[in-house]
Amino acid sequence: MISAFANTWKVAELRERIIYVLVMIVIVRLGVHISLPGIDAGVIDQHMKNIAEKGGEGGGMLETMATIFSGGGLQKLGLFALGIMPYISASILMQLMTAVMPKLAKLSREDGGRQKINQYTRFITILIALVQGGLLANQISSNPGSLPFFTGIEEVGKVVPNPGIAFIIIFTLSVVTGTLLLMWIGDQMTEKGIGNGTSIIITVNIISALPASLALLWKSLISNGTPAGAAFVVFLFAFLIFVIAATIAITQAQRRIAIQYAKRVVGRKQYGGQTQYLPLKLNYANVMPIIFATAILGIPTVIVSQLFPTASWGMTLNEILGGNSPWFYVIAGVMIFFFSYFWVATMFQPSEIAENLKRSGGYIPGIRPGEPTAKFLDFTMTRLTFAGAVFLTIIFALPFVVSQMPRLFGEDPLNQMITGFFGGTSLLIMVGVILDIMRQVETQLLQRNYDGFLRQGKLKGAVDRRNKQLAAKSSNNMLYLLVIVALIFILGIVALSMKG
Repeated sequence: MISAFANTWKVAELRERIIYVLVMIVIVRLGVHISLPGIDAGVIDQHMKNIAEKGGEGGGMLETMATIFSGGGLQKLGLFALGIMPYISASILMQLMTAVMPKLAKLSREDGGRQKINQYTRFITILIALVQGGLLANQISSNPGSLPFFTGIEEVGKVVPNPGIAFIIIFTLSVVTGTLLLMWIGDQMTEKGIGNGTSIIITVNIISALPASLALLWKSLISNGTPAGAAFVVFLFAFLIFVIAATIAITQAQRRIAIQYAKRVVGRKQYGGQTQYLPLKLNYANVMPIIFATAILGIPTVIVSQLFPTASWGMTLNEILGGNSPWFYVIAGVMIFFFSYFWVATMFQPSEIAENLKRSGGYIPGIRPGEPTAKFLDFTMTRLTFAGAVFLTIIFALPFVVSQMPRLFGEDPLNQMITGFFGGTSLLIMVGVILDIMRQVETQLLQRNYDGFLRQGKLKGAVDRRNKQLAAKSSNNMLYLLVIVALIFILGIVALSMKG
C-alpha cells in the first residue's frame, strides 16, 4: 500500500493530475469564504461564534444535507452558497427523463447525443440555480431566521443592510455564477485530474466539516473530564472503522451471473465458447434513494415554515420531519425502500440485457434465452434490491442511533453533525468517491508496470526510462498553478494579520 502511494509520484502524468485536483480543491474552499455582495459578513461571523459557544447547530437532517452539498457556503453566505446541488439535481432529472422518455433514450445512443444531453443538463442547472438563488435572496432579506443555520440571527443584527430588488438581482446572479463556476471546475477536474470532479467537490465539502465535528466531540465528551465520555470516544472511533469497512464491503458486493457464449467459426478462427460474468451490484441504486427521500421530506418543512410559521400543527410537523425524531427515520425508511425499487426499475432493463445477450450468442446456463432470461434477471435483481434497501435504511438511521448512545450513561445526545460521518449520505459518498479514485490510480499504475494498491510483487517498473522522458517533457503548468496558490495563501495570511 505504501509503495503504491510512492509510485503515484513516479508517474509524471499521474502526479500532474493529482496536483491539479489539489489546486482545484483549494480554489473551491476559497470560494466558500468569499462573502456575497450585500451581505454583512460581520453579522454572519458573530452568529457562527454564538452557535459554537452554545455547542454547535441543531444538527437536523436539513442542516446536514446543506453542509454536504454546500460545504459551509450556505452558513457563511459565500459565493458557493448553493454549492453543486443544482447541477446534481439537473443530472438526476436528466437521468430519469432519459430512462422514461424514448426520444431522449434514443438520443443518448446516437453519436454526439450524450453531448446534447449534457447541454440540456447545464440549461436545467441554470434554471434551478436561478429559482433557488432568488428564493434564498428573498428569504435572506425578509426573514433570515427561518432558514437552516440562521435561527436567532436577528438578535445579532441585520444580515442584509440594504434589502430591495437590486440586492435580490445581484445576489441571485452571484450565486448562479458560483454554481456555474463549480460546475466548470468539476468538469475540469474530471478531464485533467483523477476521478469524477463533481463527486470530489462533494467529498471535500463533507470532509471540511470534520475538524469542527472533532472539536465539538472533544467539547461534548472529553473536556468535562467524565471517564465514561472518554471511553465512549474510543468506542466511537473503533465503531467508525467497523462501519467504514462494512460499507466498503457491501458497496463492492455483487452477484456474478455466469454468461456462456456459443462457439462459432469465422474463417479459420474460432470465437466464443468462453464463460464471462454479468455483475449485478447489491447496492445498485447507491446513494440515490437516500437523496430522494431526504429531499422530499424536506419540502413540507420548508413550505410550512414559510406559510404557517406560527401554527401549532406546523410546529408539530416540523418536529416530526426535522430529522431529530424517530418518526422521521421510520417514514424515510419506507421511502428508501420505495425509491430503491423505483431507481432499479427505471435504470435496470432486464429485457434489453436479455436481447443483447441473445444477439451476441450468449446465454445463462440453465436459462433459456429471451424472455426467460429477462425474468431471471428481474427476479435476481429484485432480491438484491431488497438487501440493498435494508443496508441503505440501516446506514441512513445509524447517525441518529449513535447520537442517542450517550443517554445510556447519562450524557446529553450527540450533535448529528458529529455522527453524520457514521452513516447516511456522507459516508456513502465518501466511500464511493475514494474507491473510484483508487481504481483509477490502480489502472494508471498497472498500465505503466507499477504495483498497484491490490496487486503487489507481480509487476516490475520496466518503463522507468520512459517515465523519466515524460517527466522531462512535461509542461510547467503545475508549477504556475502552485505559484498562484502560494500567492493566494500569502495574501490570505497578510489579510488575517491585518484583521487581527
